[in-house]
Amino acid sequence: MKVAVIVFPGSNCDHDLYTVFRKVLNIDTDFVWHKETNLTQYDIITLPGGFSYGDYLRSGAIARFSPVLKEVVRKANEGTKVIGICNGFQILTESALLPGALMKNVNQKFVCKTVMLKVENTNTKFTHLCKNGDIIAIPIAHGEGNYFCDQDTLKKLKDNNQIVFRYCSESGTVTDEANPNGSIENIGGIINEDGNILGMMPHPERRGERILGNDDGLKILTSMIRNFTEN
Repeated sequence: MKVAVIVFPGSNCDHDLYTVFRKVLNIDTDFVWHKETNLTQYDIITLPGGFSYGDYLRSGAIARFSPVLKEVVRKANEGTKVIGICNGFQILTESALLPGALMKNVNQKFVCKTVMLKVENTNTKFTHLCKNGDIIAIPIAHGEGNYFCDQDTLKKLKDNNQIVFRYCSESGTVTDEANPNGSIENIGGIINEDGNILGMMPHPERRGERILGNDDGLKILTSMIRNFTEN
């Protein structure tokens, strides 16, 4: 198994992802510059957080046209597992690999803190090591994490069980107070219909070792490298 960490100008969480996959999970992992056009050798593709191209225009809007994205789209359409975290999630929506859009936080401020996430779907390639109703503590750091989609798309996400994470209280209650950015229905992460692409605003790579406070993020990243069998 081999993991690609795509690096754009302005990425700043690439080393975090690399360290968890390579040094914590002992998976063969490469940094891949955004001008690369061949990802054939990779089984997992990761789009890290940061500020690709300085977040000019909209977050992820310029990175969407990087040469590597054509190959990411091709591999994703073939079923390769892809995870986009924070800025990576923004790139996935800009590339139409995931529905919806990430807008400015409702309070118009950059938010950096640990939030609680309720795992809404454990029957995925990214969460099958979680238990139903798991509450995990994962950091966020973004100014444009307000997930939005129209009502038809929201219904489709619900009907297909594509909502993977929701912001919640410590007890697991999904409330307005627990929503850090104004995302519709507290959505913190979604998958595509085929289940091989995950976008999420919180940073699981920042909770990959207990020395960082907890290792809740490993439930997600380890799920990606373990075999997944439909329940």
